Amino acid sequence: MAEHPSMKGRGGLSRLWRFVVTPSAYYSLGAILLYGFALGVVFWGGFHWAIELSNTETFCVSCHEHSSFTLPEVQKSAHYSNIAGARAQCFDCHVPRDWLHKVATKISVTRELFHHMAGTIDTREKYEAKRLSMALDVWRRMRESNSLECRNCHDYSYMSMKQQEGLAARQHQLASSQGVGCIECHMGVAHRLPVGAPERRLLSEGQQ
Repeated sequence: MAEHPSMKGRGGLSRLWRFVVTPSAYYSLGAILLYGFALGVVFWGGFHWAIELSNTETFCVSCHEHSSFTLPEVQKSAHYSNIAGARAQCFDCHVPRDWLHKVATKISVTRELFHHMAGTIDTREKYEAKRLSMALDVWRRMRESNSLECRNCHDYSYMSMKQQEGLAARQHQLASSQGVGCIECHMGVAHRLPVGAPERRLLSEGQQ
């Protein structure tokens, strides 16, 4: 088979190209496809395993920052301990369940590994100094996803407005009709609000 023009004079690259485009003398096309399929399954399984491993509370609190500063706050919230005995873990509130947004979130937060190794928030003083910017970043992501993270468990269509009272019922009805995400009103439900956090949004009739 003629050598590809772009590979001429490139030694190892030329041999690699010939290996890729030349029919195998030892393996049938079916065998090659079978091996490729098996490797694909192994890769996909490994990738999915890594995603799910990182979606555990044990993984999230394995670093000093979350175990020392974040977890104690969450443990005081109704999302951690409540009369129903239903606990929302870290990934329930920070990772959407649909595949596209889940992977996008995972890719986006890989930068946290750098900050962990760099010691950006490894002391209480550093953590508090960064609290507002970290919160704003999380709220921004939730707004962009229309609070898909919250909708892992909550949905307006499942709410019994008759069991809610006053402002809460009215706000949920308006939010449902206007397509407003949960995070607009529920900032700080699991973590202490940082100094300088925006005020809770109140919806009104006719608001766009």
